[in-house]
Amino acid sequence: MNEKKSKIEVNHVIKKFKKKTVLQDVSLNCTGGKIYGIVGHNGSGKTVLFKCICGFYHCEQGEILVNGKRMGKEMNMLENAGIIIEEPGFLSKWDGYHNLEFLYTIRNKSNKKYLWSILERIGLDPHSKMPVAKYSLGMRQRLAIGQAIMEDPDILILDEPMNGLDRNGVEEMRKIFEEMRDAGKLIILASHNKEDIEILCDEVYEMENGILTTIKAAIIEKGGIR
Repeated sequence: MNEKKSKIEVNHVIKKFKKKTVLQDVSLNCTGGKIYGIVGHNGSGKTVLFKCICGFYHCEQGEILVNGKRMGKEMNMLENAGIIIEEPGFLSKWDGYHNLEFLYTIRNKSNKKYLWSILERIGLDPHSKMPVAKYSLGMRQRLAIGQAIMEDPDILILDEPMNGLDRNGVEEMRKIFEEMRDAGKLIILASHNKEDIEILCDEVYEMENGILTTIKAAIIEKGGIR
């Protein structure tokens, strides 16, 4: 486990697109070794918040600090992080292994055995030559998770990571995320699946019309997650 755990601080963030306010005075503090769940309807602001944390968007007011560094000032893009936001882009004519290898070798030396182990861990055949264009939605999602975890990042930002997975796939990915949390990783995820939130998350928040609030455990039990 990392001796120094990662920390993300979202302080009074406001994000606007033209005249529409998408994030309204949002604050959130996250520390490594926990999984934070954010729930809410489509269009509630969850994905925009994730993009602000990652550095894809800059906020008009407030600040986002990652390990003490201010996004947009001391850090332009989120570092040492695995990210799944919206549909991941892959080289559709290549197989799963060569997609991971291409991305992995940008910052690392090629390591075939290690990448094979990642594919096996996410439930894909490392020897398969099937192009990603022929993958099912669930297989593409597994590959996206493989891409997110392959560099053993300290932070995971996951927007609907279980999308397209069958029950076995969901259980396998949950186990991976739990193992990473137990290793001290900081994980923030959005999910429409009430069960994912109940099983995985140490803290749960609801986003509604750009406003983030804490959800009590009793609300979760009553089916308050949407």
